[in-house]
Amino acid sequence: MTTSRIHWIENGEERTALWRSESGWPAPKKVVLADDTMNADAAYRHALDGTALLWRGDFQNARQLLQALVRRIEHKGARNKRAKAPAKAATLTEQFHRHRLAQLQRARTLAMLLIPFEADYTIPLRRAPEVREACAEAYGPGSEPFVASLRELLGVIGAHEWRRKGVFIPALDERIHPWYGVFSPVRGEYVELVAQAPLPAGATAGVAFDIGAGTGVLSAVLAHRGMQGVIATDMDERALGCARANVERLGLQGQVEIVKADLFPQGRANLVVCNPPWLPGKPSSAIEYAIYDPDSRMLRGFLAGLKEHLLDGGEGWLILSDLAEHLGLRSREQLLGWIAAAGLEVAGRHDIRPVHPKASDADDPLAAARMAEVTSLWRLKIAG
Repeated sequence: MTTSRIHWIENGEERTALWRSESGWPAPKKVVLADDTMNADAAYRHALDGTALLWRGDFQNARQLLQALVRRIEHKGARNKRAKAPAKAATLTEQFHRHRLAQLQRARTLAMLLIPFEADYTIPLRRAPEVREACAEAYGPGSEPFVASLRELLGVIGAHEWRRKGVFIPALDERIHPWYGVFSPVRGEYVELVAQAPLPAGATAGVAFDIGAGTGVLSAVLAHRGMQGVIATDMDERALGCARANVERLGLQGQVEIVKADLFPQGRANLVVCNPPWLPGKPSSAIEYAIYDPDSRMLRGFLAGLKEHLLDGGEGWLILSDLAEHLGLRSREQLLGWIAAAGLEVAGRHDIRPVHPKASDADDPLAAARMAEVTSLWRLKIAG
């Protein structure tokens, strides 16, 4: 999260406030006041120019303005698609990088509409919603007035609803409640793989490690399958708190221990499970650290350290999508090379096709890769 100061002129005086951005955006250098009299075209021009709009009007009108900005971005994108096609068709890798750039530009433009907050997370605008509980969950105790983007606030509100309602996990017949900034287990195929893969002989009597626990869903599944001890690790404080809360809610705290660690805890285990981010790349926000793994750091770190943390006869379960391979971001040969270089071999592999909406959306910019995607559980053991 970025916290700095934002400055603007109001009623002829210079004003300042704390700036919050979970996406890591720096405080805008240019800020103008905006209210219900500003039309969407003027707001769009300001946003494209990098000028932020600090809202002083009706809150619900700000939401409508944000929707109008979305429509203008989508209209511009559709117009660009209708433009003359290039002489040479773009590769999937080129399409991916263009898609990422377009996403980044869209996010930056929409982040230009700003909302003021009081220190107790009330919003001093007409018809503003009650967001104190949602903001306290995301940011912790309030300290002083601040400014943040309306788009980020809507993400905080949405995360609060996910946390309240939870995500139903068939393998547990229970709900997992994700916190703001912690990746939600809405793509259930990887959970199903961990729920169905055969456990190593005698594994339930020993210990399992869950590397990068996130919400704690895989630790809960392993405990549900009879593992007497699971040590779940993560480095993110929100993830650690989220995993602890879910484990306690499910009554599994006697089986699952949550530990702050960079990848592995101390010792060895019969089973070591890791579901790293599936795409090599640079995250552009906190939540994207669950999707993008810079230079495949977590994936390579897991493989390199696995041998030293497996008991004889134990297995490492690597849950990984092959989307990166279809996008040309990583090859299967590269993955197998890392496995072999770590002194490991593949004991088996279990595959499943994704069922999320994008997997069958022909209009998705990356449709060709998504429709070919397979998620796999690689069963790894020490090479004999």
